Amino acid sequence: MNNNRKNGVFTKVAFYGILSVISLIMIVPFLWMINTSFKDSTKIFSFQFIPDPFRWENYLQVLKTTPFHLFYFNSFYIAVLVTIGTIFFGSLAGYAFAKLKFKGSNLLFLCLLSTMMIPVEVITIPLFLFMRDLGLINTHVPLIAIPILGPAGVFGIFVMRQFFLLVPKELEEAAMLDGCSYFRIYWNIMLPLAKPAIATLTIFTFLTSWNEFYEPLIYINSKELMTLPLALALFTDEVGTRWELLMSASVMATVPLLIIFFFAQKQFIEGVTMTGGK
Repeated sequence: MNNNRKNGVFTKVAFYGILSVISLIMIVPFLWMINTSFKDSTKIFSFQFIPDPFRWENYLQVLKTTPFHLFYFNSFYIAVLVTIGTIFFGSLAGYAFAKLKFKGSNLLFLCLLSTMMIPVEVITIPLFLFMRDLGLINTHVPLIAIPILGPAGVFGIFVMRQFFLLVPKELEEAAMLDGCSYFRIYWNIMLPLAKPAIATLTIFTFLTSWNEFYEPLIYINSKELMTLPLALALFTDEVGTRWELLMSASVMATVPLLIIFFFAQKQFIEGVTMTGGK
């Protein structure tokens, strides 16, 4: 018994030790980014646990040299609209695939999932020509519509369907006996129950949209329409890279993601567990 207890303690210590090492490896780049954001340009690649001199001015210089507030606004409202659209259409379609059985539903769902295997580079040119013909180049419309109707939307449908499959059928049958329509069942019963899955999808979708670089690079030409990932490239030119300003801007771009995860981490963990349970 004592040997088993010792083996159990040793296993836990080894397990948490490995997790700690992995966590440290993953957090080092983030710590380096913060450290570099306070350094002087002449000491970027020197090892200093605490930068000397400690330059708060790097953050102020970012705000003075670029319209950073505008980039922030562009990224934020695009990410919010993409997230809302993905959750709404994903939950509607997910509910339909999970609860409204119709002929060919499984085949249609399989075809829908197969679109996620198509590399975005393959459809970039057709989408660009389509948006050009609609006169939507150098606007934010492609950055909002394409993710909702593309891979992000399909992922949202998958997540919500997996959750709705776990909801007991008796709830839906009881609501039907009370005279509820399918949409009322979806709106008043299914959506309130799906808060963990919605929180998970919100974090994933917002994070993906916030960090998106490829699509803004394709569709945006004007500086005032740039999003944060695209705007970070402004600190690199033919002369070189202003690392201290780039890291300062990167820190400011990361803060909203940390705030969202901090307030939604409980729902996020529950959602990952429940949507993967099936």
